[in-house]
Amino acid sequence: MAGGTHSGMRSSRRRRAMSDINVVPYIDVMLVLLVIFMVTAPLVAPSVINLPSVGGSAQEQQTPPLVVNIKAGGVVSVRYKDDNGSHEQQMTEADLKNFVGLRTQSNPDQPVVIAADKTVQYDTVMNVMSDLKSLGVKRVGLLVKAK
Repeated sequence: MAGGTHSGMRSSRRRRAMSDINVVPYIDVMLVLLVIFMVTAPLVAPSVINLPSVGGSAQEQQTPPLVVNIKAGGVVSVRYKDDNGSHEQQMTEADLKNFVGLRTQSNPDQPVVIAADKTVQYDTVMNVMSDLKSLGVKRVGLLVKAK
């Protein structure tokens, strides 16, 4: 009888429900899906847009920018292009304001590029940029040299 009760204890231990979830198969499935997506992602071609062409459209004329040169001594000159070719004039701050004001009245989208020597003080460049913005220049850029 003692053997019967002992075997009954074993069967009760075997019938106990498992409380842990086996996640190894789920990890395997996720890794397989990851590999499938990594392989197929480069094969998907991005959509290409075919734009319609219009016969009578004229290309927009882009105005050449005014280049404001600020040299090491603080001397300001302006380089510009017009119908007669390329010109460069040395100007004072007041002359620069008058010149740029006249150019922006005739062409409101006139771009201006500031080319300052690297030894020029930051304050000088910012004053010129502020003057250009106050005159209504919409596009002001700084010219830099690539390394």
